[in-house]
Amino acid sequence: MELNKTNSGSRIHIGFFGKVNAGKSSLINAFAGRDISIVSEIEGTTTDPVYKSMEIKSLGPCLLMDTPGITDNTELGEVRLKRTREVMAKTDIAVIVISDTNLNEEKKLIDDLKDTPKIIAINKIDNLNSTEIVKIKNEFNNLPIVEVSARENIGIDLLLRELLKFSPKIEERLFDGLVEEKDLVLLVIPQDIAAPKNRLILPQVQSIRELLDRDCIVMMVKLEELEDALNVMSKNPDLIVADSSVFQEVFEKKPKDTALTSFSVLFAKLKGDINSYVEGTKAFSKLKDNSKILIAECCTHAPAEEDIGRIKIPNLIRNKLNKNIKVDVLSGSAFPENIEEYDLIIQCGGCMLNSTNIRNRIKTANGKNIPITNYGITIAYFKNILDKIKY
Repeated sequence: MELNKTNSGSRIHIGFFGKVNAGKSSLINAFAGRDISIVSEIEGTTTDPVYKSMEIKSLGPCLLMDTPGITDNTELGEVRLKRTREVMAKTDIAVIVISDTNLNEEKKLIDDLKDTPKIIAINKIDNLNSTEIVKIKNEFNNLPIVEVSARENIGIDLLLRELLKFSPKIEERLFDGLVEEKDLVLLVIPQDIAAPKNRLILPQVQSIRELLDRDCIVMMVKLEELEDALNVMSKNPDLIVADSSVFQEVFEKKPKDTALTSFSVLFAKLKGDINSYVEGTKAFSKLKDNSKILIAECCTHAPAEEDIGRIKIPNLIRNKLNKNIKVDVLSGSAFPENIEEYDLIIQCGGCMLNSTNIRNRIKTANGKNIPITNYGITIAYFKNILDKIKY
């Protein structure tokens, strides 16, 4: 990760949706002021979602997402529609692009987006007549509507104005309720085979930056130097943040009055539903031989010999329960449609996905009565310190 860039998981995700040739790609290009997506009269030109990071005034860091048309009749249409549904699951603000008066598909789309904030962009107003525009407005008069022409660059400022109305009122942060100004925070960062060479991973970088912004005193050590660091300190740390993989070792060495948490738990609280994750640990006592667990990673990476999701957590569960548990691993932002076949889902911290995506995963699991928990919460549970960590 580059320290001067905001990762996609911390950006507001703005999705552009609509029928084939509604002008989604043209509109996103006009809005961004550059060619992001290929524009063509040929149906199905946008074959996969296209992403563009940019800063948008008071919205801050954003990710623009161009999607395939929802009426794609080409050979790969069903695959593209699946990709579009995956984008919908992580959309913070949806822009519905409309350029004709046949509105059945757009109505279905709006129903599918449910609680997602939406803006109707009536595109190609240089081609539509006033009667057609009024008809579209009447159908969606309960939603914000802007009239635009991507080709003529008309109304782009109006779209921006509507988007800015969704600027976050309060920014949620990792350490809300956990630290105060001048607190001493010690980060325990293992440097084992799974640690990336010559760099820190995103949760560590984001934690350091926020603690500095909060005017905290930050120190970092490897697990092997934890005792040495505690011995040379003139005061005990107010908080220790550890990698979940060394939860137990840190807990045994930390001062009694020092609070303990992990990077995974911090992200679980920030982006997910920590209470659902804690509740999900009750499923461990119900697992049997051949029960199935889904390990849900949010990023794709080459698995290391000591990979926490693929190796450490499955081994921990099997050893502690003494059962032959089946484990599948999913990598990436897409959530499988067949989660009913699993007895439990264990979600990573989710640092690479936005909150909307993570919370939709939890909502989907809860809706199908599939318990869901988190890496850090799982490790704390099996190390018998879940009631002793801070979140």
